[in-house]
This record gives sequence, C-alpha cells and structure tokens, in this order.
Amino acid sequence: MPENVTKTELPKAYEPSAIETRWAEFWVKEKLFSVATPREGDTRPVFTLLLPPPNVTGRLHMGHMLNQTQMDIIVRWHRMRGFVTLWLPGTDHAGIATQMMVERQLASEGKKRTDLGREKFIERVWEWKQLYGGAIQEQMRRLGASVDWDREYFTMDENLSRAVREVFVRLYEQGLIYRGKYIVNWCPRCVTAISDLEVKHEDVAGKLWEIRYPVVGTNEFITVATTRPETMLGDTAVAVNERDERYKHLHGKKVLLPLMDREIPIITDELAQPEFGTGAVKVTPAHDANDFQAGLRHNLPQIEVMDEHARMNENAGVYAGLDRYEARKRVLEDLRSQGFLVGEKDYTVALGKCDRCGTVVEPRLSTQWFIKIQPLAERAIQVVEKDFVRFTPTNYRQIYLNWMRNIHDWTISRQLWWGHRIPAWHCSCGDIVVARETPSSCPKCGGSELKQDPDVLDTWFSSGLLPFTSLGWPEATRDLEVFYPTSLLITGFDILFFWVARMIMLGCWFMAPPEKPTGHVGTGALARPAERSPGENGERSLTARMWASGDTRASLTDGDLRASVPFREVYIHALVRDAERQKMSKTKGNVLDPIQVIEKYGTDATRFTLAAMSSPGTDIAFNESRTEGYRAFANKIWNAARFMFMNVERIDPNLRPGLKGEGARSHMGIAGFRQVTLEDRWILSRFNSVTKNVNDSLAAYRFDEAANAIYDFFWGEFCDWYLELIKPRLSPESKDARNTCANLVALFESSLRLLHPVMPFITEEIWHAIYDGKPPLKSLSLAAYPQTDEEQIARTAETEMAILQDLIASVRNLRAELKVEMKQRVPAEIFSEEPAIRELIQKNAGALERLANVEQVRFVDESLAKLPSARHTSRFDVRLIYEKKVDVGAEREKATKELDRLEREKSNGERQLADEGFISKAPANVVEQRRVRVEELKGLIDKLRNKLGELDQNRLSG
Repeated sequence: MPENVTKTELPKAYEPSAIETRWAEFWVKEKLFSVATPREGDTRPVFTLLLPPPNVTGRLHMGHMLNQTQMDIIVRWHRMRGFVTLWLPGTDHAGIATQMMVERQLASEGKKRTDLGREKFIERVWEWKQLYGGAIQEQMRRLGASVDWDREYFTMDENLSRAVREVFVRLYEQGLIYRGKYIVNWCPRCVTAISDLEVKHEDVAGKLWEIRYPVVGTNEFITVATTRPETMLGDTAVAVNERDERYKHLHGKKVLLPLMDREIPIITDELAQPEFGTGAVKVTPAHDANDFQAGLRHNLPQIEVMDEHARMNENAGVYAGLDRYEARKRVLEDLRSQGFLVGEKDYTVALGKCDRCGTVVEPRLSTQWFIKIQPLAERAIQVVEKDFVRFTPTNYRQIYLNWMRNIHDWTISRQLWWGHRIPAWHCSCGDIVVARETPSSCPKCGGSELKQDPDVLDTWFSSGLLPFTSLGWPEATRDLEVFYPTSLLITGFDILFFWVARMIMLGCWFMAPPEKPTGHVGTGALARPAERSPGENGERSLTARMWASGDTRASLTDGDLRASVPFREVYIHALVRDAERQKMSKTKGNVLDPIQVIEKYGTDATRFTLAAMSSPGTDIAFNESRTEGYRAFANKIWNAARFMFMNVERIDPNLRPGLKGEGARSHMGIAGFRQVTLEDRWILSRFNSVTKNVNDSLAAYRFDEAANAIYDFFWGEFCDWYLELIKPRLSPESKDARNTCANLVALFESSLRLLHPVMPFITEEIWHAIYDGKPPLKSLSLAAYPQTDEEQIARTAETEMAILQDLIASVRNLRAELKVEMKQRVPAEIFSEEPAIRELIQKNAGALERLANVEQVRFVDESLAKLPSARHTSRFDVRLIYEKKVDVGAEREKATKELDRLEREKSNGERQLADEGFISKAPANVVEQRRVRVEELKGLIDKLRNKLGELDQNRLSG
C-alpha cells in the first residue's frame, strides 16, 4: 500500500489530485498489471488486448482519452473476472512524423539532415527519442492505464526489426514483393512516396483549361482539357477513341506540342471517351496514373518535368527551376499569348493532400517497392465473411469488405532516413540481393560493391505485424501460443484501413499453419473469443515448426484461418466532438486538452463522462457540464463512505480491522449480507440485478449503459434510499446496529468493485480504507468482479419497495403542491383496496413518516379520488390533512391535463392490443403488460373524472 493512505477516516473534502498520482505510481511500482506467461495446464481463460501504439511524437488528446478509457475499463473488468489479462503497450517510431520533428529541430540550428549525413542524423533521432519520446507513456501512467509496462515495446527495437526483415524477405521469396517504376502519390514537403490511404481528398474550386494542339502537316487543331496545364510539358501523346468518328481521319498523325515544339503521336486508346469533353485527352505518362498505363500499352516515352520538390526540372525547358504553381501561371500566360489557350471554365477539383502535412500531392513516376496485395486480401476477406473476426458496430464489417475487394497493391517504400531500412542491396552488376543479414558478396557476380537500398518501409508495415511480432515471432514462443490470437482490438475508424485491415492481412498470412492442427479443440473455439484457456484451444496450440514456417498455401481449413487472425473482435469507437457536435480542430479553436480537464475535475470524473456517453456508433458531444456532474457523483461516493466510516467507528471500531476479505474474493452476489428488513432484501436484489445489467452491457461494449446503471444504483438507490432507510437502525438504541453496519460495509465494498473499472482511483482509495489499510489483496483491481447471484434476486421485495417509494414520492409532491413548509409535519390519509399493500405500508409507516415528513399515517375505508388534495395511483390514494385553501381552478387544470394524458395512453394501448401484428410478434410478457396497464389506466381515469366532478361541485358551491 502506498504511503499516506488514510487508515481510519477519509478527509472531509474529496480531492482527486491528492489520491490519483499516488495510486498511479503505486500500481506501476508494484507491477500489479505485469503478466507472467501461464504454463502448460493452466486452465484460466485468457484475454489479450494490444494498445494501438501512439506515435513517439504524440501527446494525449481526447481521442486517446476515449480509446484508453474504454480499453482500461474492459481490461480491468476481465482481470477482476479471473482472466489471465494482458494489455500490451508500445510506441510507434512514426517515420515521417518523427523525421519531420527532428528536421524542424535542426532547422532551428540552421542545419539540414544532409549536413549531418544519414548515420549521424539517425543518431540524432535516437537522442531526440530518449529526451522527448516518452511523453505520452508518462501521461498514460498518470491516467492509471493498467497495461503491462514490463512488456512495453518500441517498433524499432532490435527484436521487432529482425521480425520486420524476416517478413520482408519471406514475402519477397514468395514473389509478393516487387520493385518497379510506377506512378505513386508523392509529397513534395515530406519528399517521399505515400500510400493511397495517406492521401486525403477534398473538393476545391478550380479551373479547367482547354488547349489546342496543331496537327502536323494540316491546318487542323485538336483540343484537350486539363486542370494541371504545367504537366503538358511532359506530354508524349494525344489519345482519341477508335470509335470516335470525329478523329478517324487523324489516326496515325502527330501533333506539335505547344511551347515545347515537340512532335507527339495521336494514339487510339480507351483512355479517351467520346462522350466526355472534346473526346481527346493529353497523355502524360510520368505524371498521371491512368496516362502511365496508357503509355505502357503504347510504349510511350516517360518524360518527368518535376523534381522531388515539385519544381520544374531540366526537361521543362525555359520553365526549369520554377515551382509547379508558378510554372502553371507562366505556362498559361504563354499559351494565351501564342493563341493555344482557347477556353477556361470553373471546375470542381478533387485535390489530394498529404494526410501528414497537408501539402498537395503530386502523381510522380518513381521507383518503389510494392506488395502484391491480392493474395493477402483474399484471406483477410474470408476471415471476416466467416465471422472469425467480428466488428462492432456491425456496419464496419461491410465497409471493411468493400475496401478489401477494391484494394490496390501497397507502396511500402518511403524516401526517408528514419525507419526500418529495406533489407535489399544493389550490386554494381545491376543485381539486387534481398537478405536477412548484410551480404558480403553478390551471389550473381561475386562482387563486394554492395549498397543497401536507401529507402525505409512504411511505418504501417511494421505496426501491421505487431499482434504476433510483439509476442516473439518469428520464434515459436509460449507467449504466441497463449496470447495469440488476441481477444479484442479497440480503435478508431480513422485507422481501420491503415492498420486494422493490414494487421488482418499480415496476421492471416504469417500465422496460418501449413497443416491442420491436431489434438483437442476446446469449446473456446466457438465461444466468445475472450473466453479461452491457454493450451486448451487446439487451433492455437501449434508447434514451433508450424508457426515459423511462413507457409503460403492458398487453401486453408476454417480451423487454420480461425487460428491465424490477429484478433477475434474489433470495436470501433466514435469520435469525440465538442459540445456543439463540431469536430475538434486547432483552426476552430475548440480542441479540449484532456489533461486540463483532468486537472479540473479529476481522472475518474473524466473517464466516467466518456464512458457514460459511449454508445456504439454515436459520436460523443463532450460537454464539461457533464464532467462537472460526474465530479459531483464522485463527491457523493466519498461522502457516503465518510458516513459509513463514521457509523462503523461509533458502533464497532473493531469491525474493519476484523474483516477477512471474503467479499473481495467472492464473485457471486454479496457474501455475508443478512436480509433482515424489506430494504435489505430490496437493495441486495437491486445490486444483483444491476450487476447483471453492467456485465451484459460491458460484454456488448455498451459503456454508456454500464456507467448509467452504476450511477443510478449508487446515487439513486443506495445513497438516496437505502442509506436513508437504515439510519434508524444505525442509532445507538438499535439492537440491529452492528448487523446493519456490517451489511453496509459489505454492500459498499461490493459496489466499489462494481464501479472500479470505470472509476479506479476513488474506489481504490475507499476500498483500502474499508480494510483499515490492511486489505486482503494488494489492490482492488485484483479483487473479484461482482457476478449475479440469482438466489439473491427478490422480485417481490423490488415490487414492494417500488410501491413504498411511489407513496413517499407522492406525499413529497403533495407537500410541494400545497406549499407545506419543509419542517412542518402533517398527517396523511391512505386508501387501498389491497390488504397486502395496506400491510406493507403499515409495516413501513416509520419510513414514510421520516422520509415524507408526516406525523401520522391513517388508513381510510373509502376512496379519496373525489378529494382535490389527494394523489391517485393504481395501488393507493393518499392525501395530506392540511388546512390551506385549495386553488380549485389550478387543480382542475392540472387534473384535466393528466386525464388527457392518461386517455391518450389508454387509446394507444388499446390500439396495440387490437393489432394482430403486435399480438403475434411481441413477446407474451409484453402483451400481458399492455393489458394490465390498460386496465390500470381505466381505473385511474375513473378516479380523475370523479375528482373533476368534485372540483366542479366545490366551484359551484363556492
């Protein structure tokens, strides 16, 4: 236990900052969340979750806070339920982002990376990482994330780098990695190729220019249209469609390229469609993906007119050295002055921008490394179609499948210095050697002049391997056998294709065994994926040879596929928006810093806000007023604990030191709870019902329903009702005081365990105080999570308490309507036709008198329905004896409105009961509830009509 934990009495004021740092440090210091790999024969179920690795450059934002809150809730819930629970943390090297950060630092010193050279620059990046790269991990520790810090990885660690090389080499040997010159998305700011996913498109207002090209040897012109006129300097053909009658006489002729005086052919190709524009298109193979393919079909030259910084190069003639946009301006001026520009129209352009830096991307001809993705995609499609990987919300399943069915080869090389360098060496003879280790000579010519490829791999290549490489692959480790496949992935939609899809593709490729596993296949293969035991699932208990093989057979059994997936479930969380449901952005100035929110309200209140607003598929409109409300909830818990401790110390100071902690180890219901009174039976039943609700909600990732159920129970039922009801039993005169105190402690302790995954700090503090600083376990996070004990559910007690609560609420409302002063006690009259209800009220008359502030409860034999100062329900009538003139007009207006409401409800109910479709489709209990309710409404309506008649009589007599 950390120092300064209160052993006997909690401070009067709840101060989150005073306890949260202390417990966060304690959890890490004591290694409470470090997981020893289970040995053979261990039958405990396993739950594994991989933390989406934040960038080494990162700082916590509200999206991280939501993601980590949901993960921590699920992880703590499983750990407390007895699962071997591994939450695996790590950090991504973030190639482009980190290199940009260090280059910015160098620029402030007046230097460039080229001034240092590659080796020195990489040393500088490692230095930067050591100094600044741990910020987000420290923030996670501060938030109490229950990850296994002993297993923390960095994607550039040597063991992971070795695994990355192994994957690259195997894919190359399997013919799935190739190198070639193709059109790629090129970022002139980052000076590297980027994948299609890293390009964000937005529609902007642009122009469409029409340019006429002279046909050589004629007086004719052929007109083409373009949104990028600067690229015409690299045109090598004009294409028309063979079916287009307008241009048949020009087949085989040439045009003179304006400004460049270069003759280029008119070709026939499907690239040109007669119905679009003029039916003729310019062909620039080095600067457009479609033109590139057309160029290959017609063996056209590929003339690059821009360099890697998007400046015009020597092939651009007089425009060499100009920025692409300055060149556009000059080209248009020259075309206009020479009579070649014949049209200019407003046009909406789908502009592609680099997702990292926002620079407009340039299609560029470049030599890159690619993965032939289709074979990997086919498996990744299969496992989702067969539900071996399931998505929540379910609509993401189809989104994933649509994308996978239209996937393109993956550009995996990046023109950076920081990252996993491609394990390929170029020999002076022209051969390329791909190897796991640096080769000493070229296998083709025997030469030793080998230079490693300068490019590095896309960051997502290495992070896509993490579900298995972080567990020791390519070695066949016990960790892989126990913890792979992982159970769940919680992440955002923004990286569904960047990361989730690639993990599925790579996991299914490299973790699929070469032959069907033998041995016992446990029921865990068909159960919810979290519920597996290490070594029990035959699909996972593979030999080292199977795991390390890298077999590439296309045909795999369902068992093979099920065993190969990186995770069983994917939960896609929503976005956190501002209170007005606007997306948070720096430009809008509406970004919330979660650390500032935490400092203001506490971590527990912030976590509870995010959980209570987390409904699958619905974005969160984060409002600090909600957090303020949940800060008040934490205060309520704190004050309830102080009330409990005050009574324990007064009634039996030895009660807490004598606790053995049976409850902390008991999953079912509340151990040792004595059911003496109605409120005891009721609160025990409600606790078990709420426990079922919370467990079911967490299993379905309904964080909102779980949080709200706990909130309603703790505040609405435990604090507002149960504590008030048992106060007389806690008095010094009560013979039941010690038993009541013991019940209170047992209930409070169980409630803390129920709440702990959502609010870990305040629950840990109070839980240790319950055991007087000597708890049976090191931490509440290791205690048993409550499970429903059906034998402790008492529906009769819940019904009776609901009647009593309704009666008390009715009297309170009457007092408010009659404007009875708070301290004034007044008599009450009650009528009920049901003897059981009269008996119930008589037994609990003391509670009614105390909680509704009445001095005398008297039963009458006739209905009170006609009296204007009475409250009518289907079970009882109640009125207060209070001599104060009744506003007959106001009472009549109120009764009329209520009568109208009840009649509408009755009509709706009768209409449903007359509907054959409703009767046949609705559950039988729902239909019966409707019938009962309609009968109740008929009685209430009769009473209200009588009351209105009485009010009319009073008005006439008055």
